[in-house]
Amino acid sequence: MATRPAEKSAAQKARLAAQQSSEPQSRREILDAAARLLRTQGYRATTLRDIAEAVGIKAGSIYYHFNSKDEIVAAVMNDGVDRVYEAVTAALRELPSTSSQRERLVAAITAHLSALLEHSDYTSAGLKSYHDAPDTVRAAARQHRRRYEAVWSQLIGEITASRSGPDKVSPETLRRAALGMMNWSPEWYRTGRYSINTLANEFAAILLR
Repeated sequence: MATRPAEKSAAQKARLAAQQSSEPQSRREILDAAARLLRTQGYRATTLRDIAEAVGIKAGSIYYHFNSKDEIVAAVMNDGVDRVYEAVTAALRELPSTSSQRERLVAAITAHLSALLEHSDYTSAGLKSYHDAPDTVRAAARQHRRRYEAVWSQLIGEITASRSGPDKVSPETLRRAALGMMNWSPEWYRTGRYSINTLANEFAAILLR
């Protein structure tokens, strides 16, 4: 008996789904591999071939998920920033309304460091690749970065408005300093050697008089 068209379509879909589930070229695996390579090699030295080899697929298979290397780089950058943003904003939301300025600052720094170090391939890759990437990639990542920077603009604004920050330091400089010292931590942080809670309190002490 001939198979009806609907049955053929269902069978084909099942075979395709089984084939795809057995192949390693998932979007997340590609991004994970790209993040590791971008963190160590940077934007210019990382190629689609490198990423494909790291995942264990042919370079052409990447196009099933991404149109170009630049699209992958932008996705890695945005993923890293978004994870930190979500962690910090969640930590601030969970604080009681009576929390002090220092408690808010320590909570934000702790969440930033925790997310940054947990997803250090993504965050470090984004930081290392941003300036070497072409304008189109930076433009795709800029909105995500600015959304997160706005969180810190508000926190630093609270510090400067209450005159509890360092003397003669502008809010912009203080914000850049805060993000800079936190974002550099994946380069020297070692589990067991440093406590994130201790670092958060020490960083807060630098930002507060």
